[in-house]
Amino acid sequence: MPMSLLPPETRSLGCRVVYLCRDPKDTLVSRLHFENKLAAQRGGAGPSMDDAFGMFCEGFSPYGPFWDHCLEYWEESMARPDTILFLKYEEIKLNPARVVRRLASFLGVPLTEQEESSGVADKVARMCSFETLTGLEVNQVGGGSLGNKVHIDNSVFYRKGEVGDWVNHMSREMGEKLDRIVQQKLHGSGLVF
Repeated sequence: MPMSLLPPETRSLGCRVVYLCRDPKDTLVSRLHFENKLAAQRGGAGPSMDDAFGMFCEGFSPYGPFWDHCLEYWEESMARPDTILFLKYEEIKLNPARVVRRLASFLGVPLTEQEESSGVADKVARMCSFETLTGLEVNQVGGGSLGNKVHIDNSVFYRKGEVGDWVNHMSREMGEKLDRIVQQKLHGSGLVF
């Protein structure tokens, strides 16, 4: 959810916020698959790629345009780096142990020398990896309810977890158009994808 919708107490109580974003093209593909899985679970059909792409480019996303979301957290993370940690999914995939260290420091519990030498960062990264999480029984067969009527299987929240999978779902032209839109929306902020 956008930072502007977080309870005011998150600022006044000194809460720390970790914001995770992803390349917009992969975000769109991930969201499309999620929507289609939810629709199928209810016996319906979700949006087509063309429809989802058009809506995403126009800024129609849950809680507002993707770029507004990211920019809001990005700017706050620059202004208040001690309370807002801005992460990109691609960073995590590239070097998960480094992100574990960064997250531990941000949360005020940096790894000790002993933890470093015993490989704790690598162990935590393996325990929290996409492969490990998707393999957990609760994420294969468990689920939860939204209100009294909608049940969502936990498996709906997992698909591939790959960086760059958008190339298998949208044309190069679509990717270039979305890149142009995002570059325009983020221009001058220092945030790039």
